[in-house]
Parts: sequence; C-alpha cells; structure tokens
Amino acid sequence: MAKTGDIKRRIKSINSTKKITKAMEMVAAAKMRKATEAVLRTRTYANLSWGTVLQLSQITGLDHESHHPLLTKRKEIKKIAIILITSNRGLCGSFNTAIINKAYNSIVKHHQSGKVGTDFVLIGKKGRAVYKYFGYNIIAEFPKEDVVSQVKEILPISQMLIDDYLAGKYDKVMVAYTDYVSPTKLIPRVRQLLPVDITTEDEYLGVVGKDTRIGIDKEYVQEKQDKYLYSKDKKLAHEYIFEPSPKEVLNEIVPRLIEVQLFQALLESNASEHSARMAAMHQATDAANEMVDELVLSYNKARQASITSEIAEISAGANALAN
Repeated sequence: MAKTGDIKRRIKSINSTKKITKAMEMVAAAKMRKATEAVLRTRTYANLSWGTVLQLSQITGLDHESHHPLLTKRKEIKKIAIILITSNRGLCGSFNTAIINKAYNSIVKHHQSGKVGTDFVLIGKKGRAVYKYFGYNIIAEFPKEDVVSQVKEILPISQMLIDDYLAGKYDKVMVAYTDYVSPTKLIPRVRQLLPVDITTEDEYLGVVGKDTRIGIDKEYVQEKQDKYLYSKDKKLAHEYIFEPSPKEVLNEIVPRLIEVQLFQALLESNASEHSARMAAMHQATDAANEMVDELVLSYNKARQASITSEIAEISAGANALAN
C-alpha cells in the first residue's frame, strides 16, 4: 500500500487539475452561449437564402444563356476541394476526430475509383491531421476565431474557391463541418457548396422548411416556402422581372449564397466545438472527483493501517518491558 504522504500529494495534484478543468468548462460554456446565439440568429436566413437561389436557378435554368457557371454540373469530376473546419486546440473530446473521419469516409464513399484528386482548405489548426494520417494535400490554411460574428471573416476563403472553380481547377467544392443540433448532439457533415445543386434535397442548410434543429421558425419558413418556392407539379405563382438581366442578378446573388452557406457552416462548427469542450471538461472534472474520492479512501485505509501497526508496536514494547 502506498504511503500516506504519496497519496496526499496525488490528491493535491488532482485537486489542482480539477480546478483547471472546472475553469475551462466555465469558459467554454460562456463561449458556447455566444456561439449558439449567433447560430440561432442566422439559421432561418441561411435556409431562406438557399430557397431563393433554388427558385432563381430553376427559372433561369430554362434559358441556357443566362444559366450561371456556378450552377452548372461538370460532366467529369477530376478534382475536388474540401473546406475542413476543425478547432485550433484540443481538449474537446472526439470533435476533431469525428469530422476528419467523416471527410475521409466521404471521399472514399463517393470517389472510390481513386482517379479524383482531393485538396483540403483548412479552417482550424487541428485539420492538419488529414495530411499526417491520410496524406491529402493542404493548399491553404486560414485562421479560425473562437467567436465568429461577421461574414467578412470567410470572404477570402469563398472568393478563392469560387475563382478556382470558375477557372476549372476544381470540379466540385465541399465543406466538412460539425452541425450543432443540441449541446449533447453534434453531427459531422459533408455537403456540397459548388456547383450549387438544385436537385439535392439536403435536410440541413438545404431545402427550406426541412430543418428540424432548434432555432428555426418552422411556420415562418414553411409560409415563405409555400409562397415563393417553385413546385414541379405547379406553375410558378409569380413572375419575376430581372434588372438589369438574369445573368447579372445571378452574378451577384450566387456568390453571396456560397458565402452565407460557408458562414453558417463555420457558426455551426464553432457552437459544436465549444459544446464538445464544455462536455469534455465536465467529464474530466467528474473523473477528478471520483479519483479524489478513491484516493481519500486509500489514504484513510493506509492511515488506519499505520496507526494499527504503531499501536501493535507500542503494545509489544510494553509487554517486553513488563516481562
């Protein structure tokens, strides 16, 4: 059995660590509240903006001359780019591992032929693991703030990838992020940004009215969907006048859509990261409490054994003197 002095030092060390994990849990909780508020403020707008572009795409898609290149699928997919959103630091459980594995599995699932080249654009330092463990090429790395509040923070990323897509460097652009459903439910997702696929029914940040997460005004979104979205079985309820032309309108609105979707993905990942870190630090604090309880019990047993041994030695000495 360990000496009482050693056990006391271990208890002191664990209590010090527990104070750190508790402080980190409180900091993560404060950041999570801010990040969650930002997510809830923008979700409805992100969904409605997607619905608007879906409708405009369907209208202008009938006219080949006005169809936008960001809405046009490539016949052959030779190279793709994936924006991978991770954290800058660890101590957030399986948050980074889950999204990195999701991105890798998505590549394996959809591009099994091996003929498709893949480049990664990183937002967050922990994404470097895609090179370390899987050997994928990293073409750019952008800084990631703990609290994102303005869409301008993702403008360099979106502009770079839009330019590369239009130049033909990539045939598809994806984003891998962690979807914030609730503090205890974080879902890693990979979704397509370019080309804007008007035929894909994406449950999240996709078709308006199908988002089941908290923070969505379902009745408002459904009302807008019924009023504005195009139905394949019905004729369009409204006629649209494009000024100065459909092509110029799409030139302005489609890049804005990409920015909004990427910005929303970054907000979702931020909220998920802080939730994961808060949960991890809470579990670490609970584990420290359990370890301290076990060590206190061991300390009491060791102390009792030491006292019993001392009493036995005193009794033996007294008996020897009496004889």
